[in-house]
Amino acid sequence: MEIRFLGGAREVGRSALLVDDTLLLDYGMKADTPPSYPVASARQVDPDAVVVSHGHLDHVGAVPALLSGTDRPPIHWTPPTRQLTRRLARDTLKLHGNSPQCPFGEESVRRLGEVSVEHGYRESFTAAGYEVTFFDAGHIPGSAHVLVDDGDTRLLYTGDFHTDDQRLVAGTTARPDADVVVCESTYAGVSHDPREHVEERFLDRVQTTIWEGGTVIVPAFAIGRTQEMLLVCASADVPCYVDGMGVEVTAMLRRHPEYVRDPDALDRAAGHAREVTGRDGQRRRIADQPVAVVTTSGMLSGGPAMTYVPAVRANPTNQIALTGYQVAGTPGRELLETGSAEIDGRMLRVSARVDQFDFSAHADEAGIRSFLDAYRDATVLVNHGDDCVAFADTLREDGYTASAPELGETVTV
Repeated sequence: MEIRFLGGAREVGRSALLVDDTLLLDYGMKADTPPSYPVASARQVDPDAVVVSHGHLDHVGAVPALLSGTDRPPIHWTPPTRQLTRRLARDTLKLHGNSPQCPFGEESVRRLGEVSVEHGYRESFTAAGYEVTFFDAGHIPGSAHVLVDDGDTRLLYTGDFHTDDQRLVAGTTARPDADVVVCESTYAGVSHDPREHVEERFLDRVQTTIWEGGTVIVPAFAIGRTQEMLLVCASADVPCYVDGMGVEVTAMLRRHPEYVRDPDALDRAAGHAREVTGRDGQRRRIADQPVAVVTTSGMLSGGPAMTYVPAVRANPTNQIALTGYQVAGTPGRELLETGSAEIDGRMLRVSARVDQFDFSAHADEAGIRSFLDAYRDATVLVNHGDDCVAFADTLREDGYTASAPELGETVTV
């Protein structure tokens, strides 16, 4: 079996693996300016079938480009991943559709429905001649570990995963037999605080701000994080609004109760939060209320946050509660480091309190190692991380057969 790393090798973003030149696992994009895509174009890849691990932009963002030619490979995924991919593709077209850097158009997005093949967890299927099985990865609803079996070698592609429970989804417990594991390492070298401690600190800060008459802006990724924050707010009866793409995603996930940990809790959380209709006048009025507002984007790079942050920035009683990792170069990272950020083309000084809370949906080092403990006899190929080489080195020191392939490298296993 030959595995070619077309993206996500020694980096986070644009994940893409090509197995034996026939089976493509993920085909993502990196949301840079301009966006970047896997190192082999859709025409160069030309797979017989595509298998998608989950519906985040860095894993599915370029999938429609695979359908722009005459060959249209079947795309295998879980039902939530299919719907999330279509939503993200429409969003990409809105942002970049007129740019020469966008590798697909509206017709390719429409074709997704023609080639889609949906599967549940632990339901084996055939793709490009391989036996493939999805296992719950505990990252977001519909996220999957992908097991690929050619009869001689069993490859486990972890995708993104979490070993601890979140309110939205339970942590992964799947450890299928495998000879080779391609393992994400996003938070290798990092230790997450216990989730209950993070929630307690978040709720204490938010409730204090609201009690003092301030407004809390909670920037959150639309997929997974928005729903997690709605569940946390509902658990403590925090008055809140929800705005942005997360509104649509929440409604969609409620239609797939089998992919969330507690469907009733998600229904209650959605009912607890008031939906914003999308008018800036309404948003500015909300920004004067003692409430929490869960809104996109998670790194302050677009979405309704472009209205809310300027509206609350001048009052020190207000709070901006960042709930996810802030990539270097994003306004969210800039705000954390300098107290200022470029929001919607304007450099703004923020006097409101700025806090960051680690609600990560990825396993930390302890979680990754607990997962890999089942694969001490396997070959481990480390990817999807900022320091894959260092993590592979530590695994080898601990007795693993491990390496960190380079971008574009082909590994024979």
